[in-house]
Amino acid sequence: MSVAVIIPSFNRCVLLKRALVSVFKQDCPADEVIVVDDGSTDDSADMVKRCFPEVVYIYQDNCGVSSARNKGIAKSRSDWITFLDSDDEWLPEKLAVQRDYLSRNDDYRVCHTEEIWIRDGRRVNPMKKHAKIGGWIFQHCLPLCAMSPSSVMIHRQIFSEVGDFDEDLPACEDYDLWLRITARYPVLFITEPMILKYGGHSDQLSRRFWGMDRFRIKALEKIIAEPCLSEENRSAAIAMLQEKARVYIQGAQKRGKADEVAQYQLLMNHYQA
Repeated sequence: MSVAVIIPSFNRCVLLKRALVSVFKQDCPADEVIVVDDGSTDDSADMVKRCFPEVVYIYQDNCGVSSARNKGIAKSRSDWITFLDSDDEWLPEKLAVQRDYLSRNDDYRVCHTEEIWIRDGRRVNPMKKHAKIGGWIFQHCLPLCAMSPSSVMIHRQIFSEVGDFDEDLPACEDYDLWLRITARYPVLFITEPMILKYGGHSDQLSRRFWGMDRFRIKALEKIIAEPCLSEENRSAAIAMLQEKARVYIQGAQKRGKADEVAQYQLLMNHYQA
């Protein structure tokens, strides 16, 4: 069972080093460690080459996290793919536990784990809406991103079937991929936390964009058009799209964005027809 870890990074030299240390402290090491540097101008390249010579280091012009992850997938040769965001850490047993669970549940092709949240240096408890579950979780994935990229292990065959990360989405690219995957596959969930998920820093994507739901709405439009989607799941996806569009319209009205109000009102009308 060969495993690759793909770490996208952009100007996060110190955090990237912390993430890599957690990878090389694994009880059961990865077969490939790939860092895709998305155009960093800091000391990331020198740090990786100096401290982690085993790492496959790929540099690209700044194209976004989806492009970086996709390049890592294309470069990898392992049967199973994992991701680690450069600002997160793995606990030492992460890969060993996932390998063990998947070997004992060989009908699964996707696995994710519970996580520990760290915000501004302190551990916090996630809200109920962020609760993680397993099984056929498509509808659970509709409101918010229900799996963390840093926790998943995915068989590479899945990417051939559902596609890679959408490089046209500047954010919520993981939400989009999870919808495509969970519409087709059940998910194995490990209830023990296997990652430290950090938040609160200034360069998080969620802080760069107003109205993140517009990207989720785009992902919902895409999945609704998928022929593989069951009628039950399609109805649930349409209902979620309408709910998110209503919320987005309210925000656009407050900001005086008349064109966007009209655009999303037309979208709602289309799915009500």
